[in-house]
Amino acid sequence: MSRPLYAVEALGRHTLLAIEEMGYLCALLVEGFYWLLLGPFIRQPVHLPAIFAEMMGIGVLAVPVVVLLSFSNGVMMAIQGISTLQEFDAQSQVVPGIAYSVTREFGVLIAAIVVAGRSGSAIAARIGSMQMSQEVDALRVMGIEPVRHLVAPILLAMLVMMPVLTLLADSAALCGGGLYSGLMLKISLATFFDRCFDTLAAYDLAQGLYKSLVFGLLIALIACGNGFSVSGGAEGLGRATTRSVVLSIAAIVVADMVFTYFLNR
Repeated sequence: MSRPLYAVEALGRHTLLAIEEMGYLCALLVEGFYWLLLGPFIRQPVHLPAIFAEMMGIGVLAVPVVVLLSFSNGVMMAIQGISTLQEFDAQSQVVPGIAYSVTREFGVLIAAIVVAGRSGSAIAARIGSMQMSQEVDALRVMGIEPVRHLVAPILLAMLVMMPVLTLLADSAALCGGGLYSGLMLKISLATFFDRCFDTLAAYDLAQGLYKSLVFGLLIALIACGNGFSVSGGAEGLGRATTRSVVLSIAAIVVADMVFTYFLNR
């Protein structure tokens, strides 16, 4: 086969695999919500201790990292904003710039990337280990649906904790930006937040919260999907974990681009 034909064949093969994987993730999403919504009515509810355990791992334990990175990002935005606006003698406009950027974009983006790198990889590794040790098959033999037992708690925990982490990231980033702006512009932190509240509307904060729900679902589905598809021993587990993080971050950035385009037209 000639090289151009081989390239076309490879492109078609990878396209079909990508479509197949997207279909699998959509089926995983539908089945997960099926157990969350209808499980209690058929006497197979998703257990609350499992949900709380996932919320602890996904949200509570990620708080220090999210706050630290968001605070640093807020300081960085203030430094860049003041430095750039000095050329136009408009340093005071850094406050609305930080407020809009944090609540609409960077707060939720930092929270999602941290969760994807920290929790997404752990989820993929945990489910992948169970897949290799045939624990997933053992669940089926015992009459326990793996999606109900493993995926549904993760989906609900993501939907609850991602907005909470986003609000924490917004607050930490605004604090960082406010502290640096106060030092450079000689304004108090209270004045900085007053200007932020005068600038922002509920719609600006809602943008980040909408995104956080979608990002949480993407991270959960990609991590679980890669975990269930593990094969090839320890090397395969490593590939699946790495692939989960890379695909999650790529999906987050692409989804954020689409959101930004439609929400700011």
